[in-house]
Amino acid sequence: MLPSKEEAVGMLEEAEGMNPGPWAAHSRVAGACARRIACRTGLDGEKAEMLGLLHDIGRRFGISQLRHVYDGWRYMMQLGYDEVARVCLSHSFPVQDIRVDMAAIDITPEAYEALGRALAAMRYDDYDRLIQLWDSTAMAEGPMDMEMRMTDVKRRYGAYPQEKWEKNFALKAYFEACMKASLREALSNLKIN
Repeated sequence: MLPSKEEAVGMLEEAEGMNPGPWAAHSRVAGACARRIACRTGLDGEKAEMLGLLHDIGRRFGISQLRHVYDGWRYMMQLGYDEVARVCLSHSFPVQDIRVDMAAIDITPEAYEALGRALAAMRYDDYDRLIQLWDSTAMAEGPMDMEMRMTDVKRRYGAYPQEKWEKNFALKAYFEACMKASLREALSNLKIN
């Protein structure tokens, strides 16, 4: 189940008020880009936008690293938005292994195990992959060259797993092949709301 666009925008605005930061603008960029690419690849553009808008909604609970994944996943499940909960979990893991990440483990061992089990049980679809792509490419200012974005993340976190780096480029190549166009071409004249 998904919220309406109005509900998703409202949830993001409320969350931004609770924990201001560039993460909310990043989410708006991810949503707009996901919609554009979805429409060019046969996916539902509105669904992709909602997922992009809310993939980092766990940040509403404060500054965190891995905890934002856990908090978003749980929060969306509690609201009954299982499709959003899914990308709250999957967006940080293009390599479907909880150990292939650079975020600090700022959740309990029990929560970490639950997150790992849920992640391992998933079968990724193109919506998961699309939001993973935009999580690795969207900045608060707009879409960015993937290597520059991942270099920024590496600078902030101190590391970036090579396996995750390579998977992100594979996602980019996958969607470009689906569109028969580069991301740059597909996003020309994109307006971010």
